[in-house]
Amino acid sequence: MTNAVEQEYIKVIVFQLADKEYAIPVSHVQGIEKLMHITRVPKTQPYVKGVINLRGVVTPIIDLRERFNLPILGEEDAARIIIITLEDMEVGFVVDSANDVLDIAAGSIEQQPEVVGSLEEEFISGVAKLDNRLLILLHLDRVLNPLS
Repeated sequence: MTNAVEQEYIKVIVFQLADKEYAIPVSHVQGIEKLMHITRVPKTQPYVKGVINLRGVVTPIIDLRERFNLPILGEEDAARIIIITLEDMEVGFVVDSANDVLDIAAGSIEQQPEVVGSLEEEFISGVAKLDNRLLILLHLDRVLNPLS
């Protein structure tokens, strides 16, 4: 019999995109900022909105709605930029809203269902069931890979 205390948990930031909830491990998140002026950069992928100057650091900004081929909204008050780091690279993701910080039991994370069949499926590392919520965990290096 296993002891429930030994359960491993992953702390994640939960954010909203369209009608779905996504999660990123807190260990990759540097901060959450209100939407600010984004300077366009010519000849970049359409989902790269440009760059911001965040406390003296020039940070590229990716619109996750556009990255996942979701309908584009106008600027919303609840919209946020989640600043993440991956392999010494700092990037901001524009999301509809940033909701919570949660602990997810590692055992509750399932592999991405094979039936997803959408363009975004390559960006999903797993799905966590939490009470009546379904959280989609992102595969950050694939989201940031320009060849995807």
